[in-house]
Amino acid sequence: MSVPPPAPALSATFVADIERAGYYPALVVDVVSAAVGEEEVVNHLVQSETTFDHDAVRRHITVLALTTTRLVIAHADDRHDEGTAGEIVTATSESIPLDAIRGVMLTHVVEDASGYRAGTLGREITLTVGWGTVSRVDMVPASCADPACEADHGYEGTVTADDLVMRISAAAEGVAALRQAISFARDLTSAVGRR
Repeated sequence: MSVPPPAPALSATFVADIERAGYYPALVVDVVSAAVGEEEVVNHLVQSETTFDHDAVRRHITVLALTTTRLVIAHADDRHDEGTAGEIVTATSESIPLDAIRGVMLTHVVEDASGYRAGTLGREITLTVGWGTVSRVDMVPASCADPACEADHGYEGTVTADDLVMRISAAAEGVAALRQAISFARDLTSAVGRR
């Protein structure tokens, strides 16, 4: 069996950002490199997050890589299965062609709007990217207005696009992370606008 040639290395800055996140950096770098392939990364965004699930602490990392043709998303998280010796990590990557992205939304949160100065970053941003590939269906039993009705009215529901949403806070992740998120959002918005 032949081994495929290695993909071009990610930039030192990109790798350093993944390493700084501290979540299995060697694994995450390999997953992102495999997803990016031979394309050059124009900009990137790395966000790690810790959540609490009942009595377990769960860690996650999301990495976005913008190339000239695609948005590559890599996400890794851990889970604890009984009977296993170590921590199990699942890492998934998705590649979205830029011309398939339907919208990029950036929400800015500013603490003191009356004192806002041009060029300041605000407190946090939320980056939302929609491409409409994955949707979630929420179903509930249908009902009618007649309280005495016993007929089966089937089900009704809503279909919601399962967009990518990332919240970056200066208080939690630092001003540098907020600057990087804004830079990434600008480049992504420009790239999508050119398609």
